[in-house]
Amino acid sequence: MNDKTKAPSFLGLITESESLSLKDFSGKYLVLYFYPRDMTSGCTLESQDFRDHYKSFQKHNCEILGVSRDSIKSHDKFCEKESLPFKLISDPDEKLCKAYDVMKEKSMYGKKFMGIERSTFLINPNGEIIKEWRKVKVPGHVEEVLSELKEAIKNSDIVINLIGISAFLAIFFAAEISNLCLCP
Repeated sequence: MNDKTKAPSFLGLITESESLSLKDFSGKYLVLYFYPRDMTSGCTLESQDFRDHYKSFQKHNCEILGVSRDSIKSHDKFCEKESLPFKLISDPDEKLCKAYDVMKEKSMYGKKFMGIERSTFLINPNGEIIKEWRKVKVPGHVEEVLSELKEAIKNSDIVINLIGISAFLAIFFAAEISNLCLCP
């Protein structure tokens, strides 16, 4: 995936009877972070960092979603234990993980296996990926994502202002030309 590509759509379970899709976040920024496993040290630290910065993300019209292959029951325990204010998607069949290409071959104690590569995607209100992070190292990561979000908003405000100025100038010059044409 390249920056500014359309984010793959998804439908992921957050409870036994409730799911979320990319469309549910239309008009908002979305941080979609993939992590290997609930209640492990690195995943807990990353989730705690997103929790601790959650209000800052919300101030910038941004929601956060975590994704792992863990069960809904595991996610419920993890959310409760860590007081996570955002939802976690259970992806045991790896459909969402594969759509975002985060399933990678890993090795532990000489044994190879497929697992989630810690990754984060920042998606704009139009459903486009504006930044992705692969092979994430937890320390400082959430701050970097928040900084990138602020920069994206600043840049979109500049574009909106330029569009506004362009529209104003078009109307102004159209009026001036109209005035010139009306003179005898």
